[in-house]
Amino acid sequence: MRMVTATAVALALVGPAAPAATAHQPATDGIWRTDGYGTVLSIRNGTFQEYQTTAVSCLKGDSAQRTGPGTYTTPDGTVLTVRTRGSRDRASLRVDGSVGDRNLRRIPELPDACTSPAPEGPLAAFDVFWQSFEENYPFFSAKSIDWHALRDQYRPRVHAKTTRDELHAVFSEMVKPLYDAHVAVEDGDRVFAQVRPGTVLPTQELDTKVKKFIVTHDLKGARNLQDFANGRITYADLPGGQGYLRISGFGGYAGDGAPYAAQLAELDRALDTVLDQERTQRLKGLVIDLRINGGGSDALGIHIAEHLTDTPYRAYSRRARNHPADPTRHTRPQPVYVTPAQGPRYTGPVAVLTGGSTVSAGETFTQALMDRPGRTVRIGQPTQGVFSDVMRRKLPNGMAAWLPNEEFLTRSGRTFDGTGIPPHLTEPVFTEDEFDKKRDSAFDRALNVLREYGGTTS
Repeated sequence: MRMVTATAVALALVGPAAPAATAHQPATDGIWRTDGYGTVLSIRNGTFQEYQTTAVSCLKGDSAQRTGPGTYTTPDGTVLTVRTRGSRDRASLRVDGSVGDRNLRRIPELPDACTSPAPEGPLAAFDVFWQSFEENYPFFSAKSIDWHALRDQYRPRVHAKTTRDELHAVFSEMVKPLYDAHVAVEDGDRVFAQVRPGTVLPTQELDTKVKKFIVTHDLKGARNLQDFANGRITYADLPGGQGYLRISGFGGYAGDGAPYAAQLAELDRALDTVLDQERTQRLKGLVIDLRINGGGSDALGIHIAEHLTDTPYRAYSRRARNHPADPTRHTRPQPVYVTPAQGPRYTGPVAVLTGGSTVSAGETFTQALMDRPGRTVRIGQPTQGVFSDVMRRKLPNGMAAWLPNEEFLTRSGRTFDGTGIPPHLTEPVFTEDEFDKKRDSAFDRALNVLREYGGTTS
């Protein structure tokens, strides 16, 4: 899921004009603040340094080194691109694998808190933890959570001698009522996280179990069964003339830690085989199975959608919370478009299978297909209900909090955070009863629907 795979490099707002760049000083050198994301960025002498800020703190975040004009690469291989925008005091940041830019505004210097020793101890960690959610989390109201009341309840339990175990327990209890799969409390290898009630985390163990069930039950008469992208993508031609495309994640295609460019190259190799000229012309329908999908890169999902249309359209818009005290204020919604890919494209009817283990980028891909021209039907159960990139916020004691700060909007301005994207047609998804009876109701329903469509594209 994106809690692990999305690199949350954030940044953050206004200041006087900077001196002109010299031949040896790029125009993006200086101090920047992002709209939203609670972060300040320092770019100097080829080093990109993130500072995570709140009203009570400033802690160093991720760093990167210049690897090309306007590009910086983090130690884990994530590529960041910084470009000026219209003037020397405006710029944008793009994180490889993300679908949008973050707006930057030049400021004259680092905030005082970033150049002073940070407070330490359990109380300082508590205050930064609480403040990070207070300033960035968008969904307290929707989830009927009084975050201020939780501070008043739990802060008296924290003191100078509070142990790490006790503090981890306090933080975990505070965020538990959110039931947000993009929220976590991290202390080394110990992580507290949870999914929406009634749903199951898409673990490797579950993915392996489900894949074996599908191959032996649903695909027993299929042809051309093949795995791609390090096993994350499976394709088969079904006996009735339909195709079956299973995607268990939007990352890991080129192995753990591989850069986005390598992931994209592996995806293209898969798509060149799966959606070649001959198959895109003869398919009578396509089942896209996202029921066990742990997320990853939104951009990879958009890339697949571009092979499923001949007509450009808006996938969704993305906005971030943009005021520390007012959760109703956001950055300007940034539209994300699906542009038809070069080469063969499949434009016939699509049945998308989803469930509670469809998480994060699996959900943004589902959302990207909602307004796809042609017939697209969703079958199964609602998705998990987490769409945002994830901010990893460091705490003064070395622990960290993970939280979302964005919303993905439909054309009408609706979001599906919390509830998930509902199916058009409801069917059980990998319940114990389904396994016991060797039945896959959602898959069977998808084939029936595609047969009814008869391969038409209207």
